[in-house]
Amino acid sequence: MGRSLVKCAMSRGESVTSVGRTFETTPKEMRDATQGDNYLGTLCDVRVAESVAGVIESALARFGRIDVIANCSGYGVIGACEDQDEHEVRNQFETNYMGTLNIIQASLPYFRKQNGGRYLIFSSTSGALGVPGLGPYCATKYAVEGLIEAMLYETDSFNVKATLVEPGLVRRDEPDSLVNPLPTWGHFLIKPASEPYAQATSPALHAKRMVQWLGDRQPTSAVKCAELVWQLAHCSYPPLRLLLGSYAIESIRDRLRSVTEELEDWKHLNFPSAPDQVGEEPEARSRRLVTEQEVGDSDQDKGAAVLRNG
Repeated sequence: MGRSLVKCAMSRGESVTSVGRTFETTPKEMRDATQGDNYLGTLCDVRVAESVAGVIESALARFGRIDVIANCSGYGVIGACEDQDEHEVRNQFETNYMGTLNIIQASLPYFRKQNGGRYLIFSSTSGALGVPGLGPYCATKYAVEGLIEAMLYETDSFNVKATLVEPGLVRRDEPDSLVNPLPTWGHFLIKPASEPYAQATSPALHAKRMVQWLGDRQPTSAVKCAELVWQLAHCSYPPLRLLLGSYAIESIRDRLRSVTEELEDWKHLNFPSAPDQVGEEPEARSRRLVTEQEVGDSDQDKGAAVLRNG
């Protein structure tokens, strides 16, 4: 998706800083990726704040301003929650969540000074619903969605906008995919399943089956999605979320419908104030309060009678 977006933007005359992953590409490969005065190829490890700040400074030095930042970086580990170790879980959070936060913190001061800018943050349908086999990955995307929603309240007065792009199952259909192929599993790594989760029909393997299927059967095109995201960058009133593909729309709609139905099913419950005495029913407590009030009135009458007699 990121590569398609870079090509789409450049084909329309935009100036683009394309950022490669430090452990996948070299500086030379990024420089040679595209020729032209409107292109800057660099490397970045989004987990490191200084690395992100360096890219922002390089882009400003080259082009003089930044209008749109698209964060497409992220990865996941396919495997049961129980099978993923601490390093894998933490690294997904460092990349997907802390990487997003590092980008925002490095660029937001510039956007505030410029009085405008926008973020295109690639989330996922996994940021709106749980996917078996992608538990920690879903957790990172849920965290990103909460971060962006909260940030927008804080930055509204600075004319800073952001959209969470939620792709569903997207076909990788770059024209040069045969010459410059993408990894088989895209941005996912496969965690060997332990015995309880190793059955062919195990829900924990759902994500693996899903990624295998989407390679050439999914009708949603990555190239067409990139064109929509590019248009979003120039939209005057962008949405908070942009869902890409029929899978994304249908699955998230079903998830929201399920949440709404559950709320309706359980809204009859209420939580009364805790009684003064443990185990006392609310009706009994009300009767006790009335009785105490009546006793109090009677005591006051007795006191008044004593004073009169005195």
